[in-house]
Amino acid sequence: MDEPIPVTRTVDHGTAKLMPDVDRRRAWLLTVDGAPQSYVDLDAPEHLEFEYARRLGHVLDCAGEPGKPLDVLHLGGGALTLPRYAAATRPGSRQDVVEADRGLLALVAEHLPVPDGAGITVHGADARTWLESADADSADVLVADVFGGSRVPAHLTTVAYAEAAERVLRPTGVYAANLADGTPFAFLRSQLATFSTVFEHLALIAEPAVLRGRRFGNTVLVASHEELDIAALARRAAADAFPARVEHGAQLRRFTGSAKPVRDEEAVPSPEPPGGSFGIG
Repeated sequence: MDEPIPVTRTVDHGTAKLMPDVDRRRAWLLTVDGAPQSYVDLDAPEHLEFEYARRLGHVLDCAGEPGKPLDVLHLGGGALTLPRYAAATRPGSRQDVVEADRGLLALVAEHLPVPDGAGITVHGADARTWLESADADSADVLVADVFGGSRVPAHLTTVAYAEAAERVLRPTGVYAANLADGTPFAFLRSQLATFSTVFEHLALIAEPAVLRGRRFGNTVLVASHEELDIAALARRAAADAFPARVEHGAQLRRFTGSAKPVRDEEAVPSPEPPGGSFGIG
């Protein structure tokens, strides 16, 4: 049997590499300009390698009845890790994936194709532009995992963006976003303040070391109008290989502090990670 070999290609927003995992026969790591973007095991789509992806998976697991199909909108595609996960764990789900890098989509479609009938539709478009023209009340879950390099683009950090996300979600819907920050958490606090202007309930899933400011890292922001199942999220997050906490309520409001919501005219991207935070050699 031929051994899988790495694939390198120039895509719209940098140099993408697909590298096979020597320990899993049909598993691949996707990087763009050295920053890890996705990990996919084609034989086990329910396997989530990255901790932040597992936490987004926990949100999907806790949305609605277990195993029931959902309508999911993914902003940011990468190698389609979370869409594959939802298709495997919630068969019959209808999923839209919006990814601005068409070259990356072509690479993934060629080397890591999604099975026919998976219910996943991919759109090559800017996330906010697509969101603002999408049907209202059309999604049960909205997953935002959009990075330009290692930074969340500025236009996906504002009150107007949060309002666009809220419009597309059903009243019982859940928003979940992968964000990255470190102490003093100016970006993360601003995002909590921003989404609290639009949604009634917020939660933050993060490793204690990140929240204590010991290192730069990923956090998952969760927002909804209906009360979140914090206990279920907390059980799943605590059971991971790198356990995380779920902050919510008064504790999360204290963490947010005096941070102000972000308006379009003042928006900036998330901070550049310190050297070596996420890179692959």
